Amino acid sequence: MPAKSKRTQATPRSRGMFANRLVSGIPPQSVSQLARDIEADGGSVIGVYRDPLGGHWQVIAGLPIDKVEPTPFQRDLSVGHVERLANAIDALDRFLDPIVAVRSAGLYWTPNGNHRLAALRQLGARSIVALVAPEESLAYRILSLNTEKAHNLKERALEAIRMAQALSDMDPKGKERDFATEFEEAPLLTLGLCYQQKGRFAGSPFHSVLKRIDRFLPDPLPEALAVRTERAASVVELEEAVNESVAELKAQGFDNPYLKNLIVSRINPLRFKRGAKGEFDATIRKMIAAARTFDVTKMRGIRE
Repeated sequence: MPAKSKRTQATPRSRGMFANRLVSGIPPQSVSQLARDIEADGGSVIGVYRDPLGGHWQVIAGLPIDKVEPTPFQRDLSVGHVERLANAIDALDRFLDPIVAVRSAGLYWTPNGNHRLAALRQLGARSIVALVAPEESLAYRILSLNTEKAHNLKERALEAIRMAQALSDMDPKGKERDFATEFEEAPLLTLGLCYQQKGRFAGSPFHSVLKRIDRFLPDPLPEALAVRTERAASVVELEEAVNESVAELKAQGFDNPYLKNLIVSRINPLRFKRGAKGEFDATIRKMIAAARTFDVTKMRGIRE
């Protein structure tokens, strides 16, 4: 495989704005209007400044906490994580980590502050400090902006598919591949639908296979979602076939926690084809057939 190209190391202090220039200049009309809207919504503008890297104008503001909501397509709250955050913030008696937000229809969506928002609400806070960007589209960069807690595969996949479904309603003519940056990787969309179709679906064993056969589609989002729904049904069917072999092995006394991963690896037709990519439907069909005829006696060496 060709070596992956590495990002060229930037020359130190060669990019962006000087610190003493971040508040210089006249903000564009969209930012001035955003500041007025924040005040009208019961918030307070703490400052208007330019991002130090790209020079984009944005607002740091205090927002009424009742007007802030997580984007509707992000991962579900972790109760334990909220509890830990609330305890830490309460012990410090300070909120030192502003969330990112965008204004949408009189509310403020945060793509990366759901747990901090919930923690402040749990503590009875009246307001929250946010970095408010004038571009509503920023809310859809959730996978790259949400950094407050490491995502697992299920969370990333559900975020991606919920975002695709929301964008399908908002921009039905937009093509799936045009949102590649927002979705991060194509397999997340298929896996997200798998998790929606089957709550106890285990996606990790199939992720590496999908990364070699699942690519962004050139179709408009509604049509692409229809294709992905069929793909997800095939992957769920594959998982169920693999589960039958796992159950058979466990009945024979096998207790290896990676049985499913091992079986998927054995039935993967691209296993020994380094760097090879396959066609989605044909590859999954081969794997389903191989799973249904899998010889469990070949797994004798992995009892533990």
